[in-house]
Amino acid sequence: MPIAINTGTRSVPLKFARELSRLVNAEWESGNFISKVTPVTQDLLRFWFTEPFTDTRNINFHEGQRQAILNTTYVHEILKAESVFDMYAGVDGDILAEMDINYLKKDKFSHPKYCIKMATGTGKTWVLGALMIWQYLNSKHEEVASGLYSRNFLIVAPGLIVYERLLDAYLGKQQEDGTRNFESSDLKQFEKLFIPPAYREEIFGFVQSNVVRKEEIGKKITGDGLIAITNWHLLAGVEDEEEETVSDSPLENPSIAIKEVFPITPGTSAGHALDTLDNQFLRGGELEYLAGLESLVVFNDEAHHIHETKKAGIVSEVEWQKSLNKLAEDKGRGFVQIDFSATPYDVTGSGQSRTKHFFPHILVDFDLKTAIHQGLVKILALDKRKEIATMELDFRAIREGNKVIGLSEGQKLMLRAGLKKLKILEEQFVELTADKEGVSTKHPKMLVICEDTSVSPFVTEFLTDSEGFSEDDVVQIDSDKKGSVPAKEWNTIKQRLFNIDKHQSPKVITSVLMLREGFDVNNICVIVPLRSSQAPILLEQIIGRGLRLMWREPELQDIKQENRVKLLQKKEEPSNYLDMLSIVEHPAFMEFYAELVQEGLIGETHETPRDRESVLGDIIKVGLKEGYQEYDLFWPMIVQDKEETLSLIEPTIDQLKGFQWYPLEQLKKMVAKDGETFFSVEMTVKTQFGDYKVTADIFTAQSYNDFLAKLVSVITSSVTKISARKTKDFPVMQVNQVALVRVIDDFIRTKLFNEAFDPLVDNNWRVLLLSQAGITEYLIKEISKIIYEMQNNIDIEDAIVMKKYFSSVNNLNMRENYSLKLAKTIYERLAYPSNKGELEREFMLFCDRDSSVKAFLKINENYHDFAHINYIRNDGILSLYYPDFIVKTDETIYLVETKAQKDIQQENVLQKQRGTLDWLKRINELKPEDRDNRSWAYALLSENLFYNMKERGASTTEILELAKLTKQKVSASPQPQLFSD
Repeated sequence: MPIAINTGTRSVPLKFARELSRLVNAEWESGNFISKVTPVTQDLLRFWFTEPFTDTRNINFHEGQRQAILNTTYVHEILKAESVFDMYAGVDGDILAEMDINYLKKDKFSHPKYCIKMATGTGKTWVLGALMIWQYLNSKHEEVASGLYSRNFLIVAPGLIVYERLLDAYLGKQQEDGTRNFESSDLKQFEKLFIPPAYREEIFGFVQSNVVRKEEIGKKITGDGLIAITNWHLLAGVEDEEEETVSDSPLENPSIAIKEVFPITPGTSAGHALDTLDNQFLRGGELEYLAGLESLVVFNDEAHHIHETKKAGIVSEVEWQKSLNKLAEDKGRGFVQIDFSATPYDVTGSGQSRTKHFFPHILVDFDLKTAIHQGLVKILALDKRKEIATMELDFRAIREGNKVIGLSEGQKLMLRAGLKKLKILEEQFVELTADKEGVSTKHPKMLVICEDTSVSPFVTEFLTDSEGFSEDDVVQIDSDKKGSVPAKEWNTIKQRLFNIDKHQSPKVITSVLMLREGFDVNNICVIVPLRSSQAPILLEQIIGRGLRLMWREPELQDIKQENRVKLLQKKEEPSNYLDMLSIVEHPAFMEFYAELVQEGLIGETHETPRDRESVLGDIIKVGLKEGYQEYDLFWPMIVQDKEETLSLIEPTIDQLKGFQWYPLEQLKKMVAKDGETFFSVEMTVKTQFGDYKVTADIFTAQSYNDFLAKLVSVITSSVTKISARKTKDFPVMQVNQVALVRVIDDFIRTKLFNEAFDPLVDNNWRVLLLSQAGITEYLIKEISKIIYEMQNNIDIEDAIVMKKYFSSVNNLNMRENYSLKLAKTIYERLAYPSNKGELEREFMLFCDRDSSVKAFLKINENYHDFAHINYIRNDGILSLYYPDFIVKTDETIYLVETKAQKDIQQENVLQKQRGTLDWLKRINELKPEDRDNRSWAYALLSENLFYNMKERGASTTEILELAKLTKQKVSASPQPQLFSD
């Protein structure tokens, strides 16, 4: 039932989110947080946010994602808040007092309900995935059901673009034949980020078996829960196709007005009973099925759609929220709602009285300003054109009555301004990134937001007829008043729209509302907003379409940071246009632009970039120099180590000689009579194969078989001294003991005494126990010869080595101002760090001037990713190490690590040294041609050593020999310093 309008939330929810984040971070830092959560949650949080896991991954959750996950976990698992009111009460009673208590007591806030406010382009989908994993694993592994967790999930998208993106994230990209490849899903591609190894199989099994598309809800049978993915139509109570019927006015089709007032008309005739009408509301059973689940977690992507509407001073809920209320009935805390939005607010008033009212259940606020200043999204730049600001032009389409007949001069001027910017960006971006065939993946795009669907065809016509664009260069997406494209047109459009970043065409996308959400294109660099709407939420959504980063390469991060400082803090013209979103100024948006500038969200540009440097700054593409082969170096990659394999040889008695000392008859006379005891003795037999202890145990054998067994045991074990007084038996090798027993038995029966001998007749085998005759000792020596020959009958297989030449990377991007043109290297220039790179710069210049250096290279781990060494960190985690340089002299190839003096004794530096020395030992055992006919060495070059030896006139070889590390040096701690500060 509609309710009277309240005073609104204003910005109080953001204040609450800040206080919650402060509390959560304090609990996390103190260690109290991790001690209060379940073992499963402990596993996940440690894996996601703590060392050593974070240090061994190339990608991690950023600050905003981390805060969202921690805050949600804290409120749900530690506070155990059962409603939004409980959430406020558990965090800060004073902030709760600032809220309208009656508003918080509404049904839609009476269950666990959280809103994650994150700027567009900052990875809300990854937070959603992490929270789903957290819920599922806890639900599966908790011994006693707590009611806090569920295995049933409903993910609601605002439209078809986001819906398709979510299917990609969980099922993988769609192939040409319509199937999806799970290997390309977010969970699989980023499994090292999302899922601890112990849980991967069950998570993959759950996702692959239980994802349900919108048309399968309530029909597809799942076993271990549910991941239902749908768009907003399911909750709004409409069919996808209904979006097409938006052009009719109420006068043309009165049924529209009637349906808005009476969407369902009750009556007494068959089919109009209230129960029947309820079923009709539940749309064929999908919502009814979801409502019947014992527990359910709903994730609403772009949740600003779930707002209240106001008509004639009365506030009412949208159908989307009504459906959620229906799903939550009778579930209590078993219904969890998690909303995601960059703009979770409603607006009241206009002009100076305009007020934003933020959703009360916001528990984290990672805003656009923070995202921009942390480099997680593009920098915003307002393209202020003098001619636009000074000329009196109409920026609305030309109309005859209500019919659009063409674009105004003001609109054409804005389009030309955007195209001028797009053209120069395209030229310079492609030049920087094109490969040998001229192919590039860095194609900037322009997005044009039109007034309505009647204007967009004129934009397309203007671009093709007047500006020389081909039909392939422009894609027109006509959406309805709700911002959604008719479903029957979607399949055609998405073929052109998806993967648009990878292709040169289309260059311009024109749309009305559809692309305000979920349009995940990285290469949008120019936005031309032809709409005159001043609604803040619409403006923020338009800007959001171009925020995603286009340039993520590590070598570009410092120049982008410099640009942020220059444009947003110093208010200067940018030095480059890498990851900058240019918005062509629209006069109707002046107030909104002024707010953004004041908040440090957007900079202003007044000049169109004219040349390469103004677009790219000092970033240059460096290739291989002419004649690079003379200085080319390779990295030996051992595909298979040198192997020694034992040849399988069956032992035979032909290898053994008979006993020559005493005749058999004489030995029989020496055997003790029945009842007499043997003199037990213990001796050590030494042979070229090892030392064997003949114990009294052998001489007390009770049978011939017992004797053979004990004899084999002695032969296949070696006596090793483990202390001054103690020895221990260790097995020497794997031997087929059955075959060995057979050989010994044959030898004894046919050859030992140079005549036939039956050990089982008249207890003849006892002859073998005569210690004074030394028969046992003789047997051991003879049999050990066979084993020795078996052990040394080795087939040696050389190591298999792949030579990975550094010239296989034929292009590098670098900053020209922080690079050197050098002679003895394969590239036209070599880069050094812009921050604290003085030692590396001086070392490169020194090597280049030294005649003893034949070639050298600065290893760039972003490009030369093959040139790494495995090492075990001090916390036991296997990691990769990239030396700074590889230097070739007449006799030696040096791997060189340059370190500031203060870093020399860091524990992980020592671990890298040990790992490198172990690797070099293997390299130096290779055939000479597999190691460039040189020995390989490792040098740890400190600032003090380099500069002092350089001043004394030492050569590169002399310096590196002095800095060369050995096992003995690394084992010594601390390492001696030759020169002090």
